Amino acid sequence: MPKMKTRKAVAKRFSETGTGKIKRTHDGKGHILTKKSRKRKRKLRKTGYVSKQYEKNIKGMM
Repeated sequence: MPKMKTRKAVAKRFSETGTGKIKRTHDGKGHILTKKSRKRKRKLRKTGYVSKQYEKNIKGMM
């Protein structure tokens, strides 16, 4: 059986931690940054984690 192809769009957006969690970046940091507060932009820098219900789907695409 052939290997499954990686979905490159997903591979660019998500990464897996050593414990198996899926890391993601927050949205809303791409443009129109002048109206967003400094505090809000600073919080968007930090990475988030994908919730348990979506982890299986994303791991399958990676």
